[in-house]
Amino acid sequence: MPISQSSGTSRLPGRQPQIWGRVPQQNKNFTGREGLLDKLHTGVTSEVTAVVPHALHGFGGVGKTHVAIEYAYRFRHEYDLVWWIPADQPMLVRSSLAALAPHLGVPSSAAMGVEDASAAVLDALRRGDPYSRWLLIFDNAEQPEDINDIIPRGPGHVLITSRNYAWQSVVDTVPVDVFSRAESIEFLTRRVPGSTSHEDMNRLAEQLGDLPLALEQAGALQTETGMSVEQYLRLLDEQTAQLLDANKASDYPLSMTAAWSLSVSQLKAKLPEAVELLRCCAFFGPDPIPRDVFGALPDDLAVGSRLGPLLDNPILLSRAIRELGRYALARIDSENRTIQVHRLVQALLRAELGWEEHVSFRHEVHLMLAAAAPGLPDDTVLWPRYAELLSHMTPAMVEAGEDPRIRRFALDVVRYLYSSGGYQSASDLVKGFIARWRADSGDEDQHVLSAQRHLGIVLRELGDYRASFELNRETLTRMRRILGPDHEETLLLTNSHGGDLRMRGDFTAALAHDRESLRRHQSVFGPQHHRTLRAMNNLAIDYLLLGDYEKAFELQETTYRLHRRPDSGSSKQNILTSGNGLSRIVRLRGDYAEACDLGEDAYEFGVQELGPDHPWTLRTAKDLSIAKRRVGQIDEAFDLAQATYEREERIFGRDHHDTLAAALCLANAQRTRGEITEALELLRDVTARYPRMYGDEHPFTFGCDMNLALLLRVNGQIEEASRLDLSSLEGFDRTLGREHHYSLTCAINLASDFAAQGDAPSARRLGQETLAQLRELLGVDHPLTLACANNLVIDLRAEGAFEEAQALEADTFERYQRVLGNDHPDTRVAMRGERLDFDFAARSRSRISDRPSAAASRSAEPRANL
Repeated sequence: MPISQSSGTSRLPGRQPQIWGRVPQQNKNFTGREGLLDKLHTGVTSEVTAVVPHALHGFGGVGKTHVAIEYAYRFRHEYDLVWWIPADQPMLVRSSLAALAPHLGVPSSAAMGVEDASAAVLDALRRGDPYSRWLLIFDNAEQPEDINDIIPRGPGHVLITSRNYAWQSVVDTVPVDVFSRAESIEFLTRRVPGSTSHEDMNRLAEQLGDLPLALEQAGALQTETGMSVEQYLRLLDEQTAQLLDANKASDYPLSMTAAWSLSVSQLKAKLPEAVELLRCCAFFGPDPIPRDVFGALPDDLAVGSRLGPLLDNPILLSRAIRELGRYALARIDSENRTIQVHRLVQALLRAELGWEEHVSFRHEVHLMLAAAAPGLPDDTVLWPRYAELLSHMTPAMVEAGEDPRIRRFALDVVRYLYSSGGYQSASDLVKGFIARWRADSGDEDQHVLSAQRHLGIVLRELGDYRASFELNRETLTRMRRILGPDHEETLLLTNSHGGDLRMRGDFTAALAHDRESLRRHQSVFGPQHHRTLRAMNNLAIDYLLLGDYEKAFELQETTYRLHRRPDSGSSKQNILTSGNGLSRIVRLRGDYAEACDLGEDAYEFGVQELGPDHPWTLRTAKDLSIAKRRVGQIDEAFDLAQATYEREERIFGRDHHDTLAAALCLANAQRTRGEITEALELLRDVTARYPRMYGDEHPFTFGCDMNLALLLRVNGQIEEASRLDLSSLEGFDRTLGREHHYSLTCAINLASDFAAQGDAPSARRLGQETLAQLRELLGVDHPLTLACANNLVIDLRAEGAFEEAQALEADTFERYQRVLGNDHPDTRVAMRGERLDFDFAARSRSRISDRPSAAASRSAEPRANL
């Protein structure tokens, strides 16, 4: 709301910021505060080396926000970027920061998620790239600990407004008090032009305690009604007495309460519908409300709505909104098409209502929010609208709604949050829903079960696989009993729970589970429905993890082709996931050039449609790096692996599952370039983190140890490498059995350890056993089988079995030439009589430039794409 009149200096033309975002309209009635603004400007600009945030603090209604708005306009010529951030809800601050992303040359939240985009924005601000002269204003911040860690410290300036004096111990603070009497009189002179005497204005300011917000409402009322100061003071005295008798709004200045109450009573006499609208606004959040929220309700939501007739009458609605602005009871921002009611006014409005009216108005807000939601929370185009509605979810107590339509809307917001990368915010929100809905409706309510399904997805994305598994297992059991095995919600969770089994390393159970899931999806939704395609995609992953590449390819190729159809209903994320999955399977079958082509297409699609930092784009980049390394494009593979790891670490931190997978990929790329020291340092760090993510007995943990063993052997630490490979093989045998390609990959490496130790008999014996098992599992022409045969040729010769070695060599070389071709790196290594080694996750050839042997490495992912 307007509070004062600006001096002429703020109106002077000057250099405009290149980026000017979300700053509320300048108050044409801004008055005084010259000393305060000068003090603030001197403090903000006095720092030379790094930004020191400054906070304006004071109680409600003194005009902190309007001082910040005036500062932004008055000194905008000193900045290249000015950005306004509502900070009363900490979980929404990152959304406001993320909206800056496109202006700073980093991918938007639609491309990479809110949390990732905000992290990229903070990094760009701290570096001053591309703008070092920036001003960020965090309005209505509460607890310092809520947002202090995401306030950028860099070359720019930060301004905070808050009622909390605790900011004094965190930043430099500037107190904002009520007007001086001279400022009050000057303001009223400008706000209520006419013949009002200096004495009358002094009496009015005295009565209102020089509180700017109360003065603004008094001035607006007199302007709109022509009421004299004498009459206003008389009514104010009567109103104050009534308020004192009723003991209302004791937390706020009585002058504000009386001024507000008088304005509302006058407006009610003029247009009662406007007061109804105002009371409804009191149950939104204090942030701007999109004007489009106040649209006509659809028929199914309009039944019984107390505001339905007003919302259905655009002429009356527009008049009501205008009257709220004229009486200074709401701030109408025509440029941004928003309506905003001061939090103090909201609190006073709520305080005068009984509990039944609280419930009624909240329900109205819930209906309007649900009607304004665009649906399709996976659609990146619609995320900005969800972001606008999100700030009103918690203040409106959406969790209290029992109407199924409201609860469906609430879960759509949760899905928007985790689809856009806001995993922690999604977790906090959905946990609140579950607690409230469980208390209101019981454990077996369908929406409680649905909310638990969403929470399971979020927990898995956050890396808490154990909690996700237990929650989903329990919820699925309840759904099957309460809703039935073929209910839509049950099938959605069935598909999701297969991912829990994979992340536990129980690949055989996941296969059986997903086979049944696909059968049910086909029966209920049809063979080409996008949900059926997701189930088919997951089953392809199961076959991939179990080494059945032909079945995996058949399923994945069909899935990708159907996902890409214009009428499939598939999201961009699902199309990218399926395309990348096909590239991965093709590579595992040994078609490395084709895998590169498919991977390039998928990666370009991800960058264009989702952005380079979106989680699925980064996963595609990692797989493309592997394919490039397999085809011999070592430098390109390394560059992509390094860039991907750096992005993952910046966005997610070092302990996230995607970062760990990217680190393995980078370590293997470093090894191919002979950067053994760097690879070993990185891999030792990753190896320490894997058990914390997956547990000591997970196949992925053993695979990471296997990678470390390979590097140790390359680095000459053969005994340690052998012990670690042996331990890893025993772990694979315990969890997966020897007839699994993870186990057999490790066995190949252990045979090479034996050979490096001079134990040719053990190397030969293990190589022969492994070759027979690989021929049975993957076939005689598979590149992994051929590589094992190549190593056995060397071990046979070392044992003196020359005839057997010669026969195996001739057969193996013929297959290499026919399957991979003479120019393939694996073929060239084999023809030189050198050993091939294997790494977990990277599936890439490892060529050590300064050593006599070369290594071709392949195996399975540390993280299956779900």
